[in-house]
Amino acid sequence: QCQLSGLWRNEQDSLMEISALMDNGDFQGKYLTRVTLTGGCARASPLKGAQQQPGEGGWPTFAFTVRWDKFSNASTAFVGQCFVDSGGKEALTTMWLLREAVESLKEDWKATR
Repeated sequence: QCQLSGLWRNEQDSLMEISALMDNGDFQGKYLTRVTLTGGCARASPLKGAQQQPGEGGWPTFAFTVRWDKFSNASTAFVGQCFVDSGGKEALTTMWLLREAVESLKEDWKATR
């Protein structure tokens, strides 16, 4: 079974640390990004999320949000699934949407990546 809690590193060399899951699947942690909108140095930001409890033999899905409030007026929502390969290595696959603040409704079209 895939364990979501622990320390994870992505292909951009960012780190994510997820605390132990609560009985209901909720979790929290920190995301240390190496990629910033401002080009600044890496900073840790809080994350909160929930894991869907997998059915028998299934791989768990999850979602979490990260607030980049210490260095950017943006938020990111991630959704994904946890897998274990044939060698026993755990892997998370995710997709994300990042929302930046813009100055007006006219600029809304460029606010989400």
